[in-house]
Amino acid sequence: MKKFAALMLAAAAISGCTGTMNNAQIGAERLQHHRYVLQSVNGSPLGELNQPARQPEISFGENLHVSGAMCNRFMGQGKLTGDILKVDGMASTRMMCAEPQLNALDKIIGTMLNNGARISLSDKQLTLKDADNTLVYTLADLVQ
Repeated sequence: MKKFAALMLAAAAISGCTGTMNNAQIGAERLQHHRYVLQSVNGSPLGELNQPARQPEISFGENLHVSGAMCNRFMGQGKLTGDILKVDGMASTRMMCAEPQLNALDKIIGTMLNNGARISLSDKQLTLKDADNTLVYTLADLVQ
């Protein structure tokens, strides 16, 4: 009987750890085929930069292919390790935008995705965060 109680206690402890770990991780399937529009940077709303014709965005395609735009378009193969999203070998266009904030956002997203950003997802909100910046996006639509 003591062995059975010890076994049950061990099983409960292991399943508790497993449940916590799964909740902390975002699977690629939760991101895949979704497009998010940037709403705020470091707590400040985008305001006039969030125009339908030129919304800063990020999309997740098949096999966690990441693409999006700030001033320039960016794309690359994403990898999730726990709650860290990293895009190795990210490519982007190289235009200079008239809006200085969009140029700054290009640098921020490039640094975040190249170095790895902590990602969190709740309901329709996606957050990317590193030591210096926090980008908050909202779900825009599903993409193919």
